[in-house]
Amino acid sequence: MTSEHRRSTANPAGNGADRIGGWIHAQSSWRERSGLDGGEADRDSEIMREWFEATGSVVMGRLMYDSGVEFWGGDNPPFHTLVFVLTNRPAPTLVKEGGTSFTFVTDGIHSALDQAKAAAGDRNVDIAGGADTVQQYLRAGLVDELPLHVLPGWARTPSNRSAVDTPGATHLKYRVLK
Repeated sequence: MTSEHRRSTANPAGNGADRIGGWIHAQSSWRERSGLDGGEADRDSEIMREWFEATGSVVMGRLMYDSGVEFWGGDNPPFHTLVFVLTNRPAPTLVKEGGTSFTFVTDGIHSALDQAKAAAGDRNVDIAGGADTVQQYLRAGLVDELPLHVLPGWARTPSNRSAVDTPGATHLKYRVLK
């Protein structure tokens, strides 16, 4: 990986990732959660709304938290649920408006998942990322389903998978075999 493609808080997802943010941030369901008006009210937005409504808690890595905390909008970030941040830097829980709080977990992925499951109740735990965080959970066999939202031109839909194709993205779900 060349230095211009490395992830950092200034470029958390690497070059070209602004297309990903641009796509989801244009959806009316995302904009509503962020306290904004307007946006695309189409099948993409419905799929994202279903995802948000099914999510009872979130686990994310520290890089995702550090790179997104300013963008998510101050006092009322779009999660509206408990978020567990994997980190090696302890910090007090940060409580925001709208039901979002950030709990910093320093004792590993299993602890974060246990706390997230308890918080989620009968709803889903979203392993939000980044990639390293998701890979840790996949390697540990702790992921039941992996939804992917592939933007046009970024990847081809595998012929042996079912998918929902919309103008904005292709929405895939893979069952993780254990």
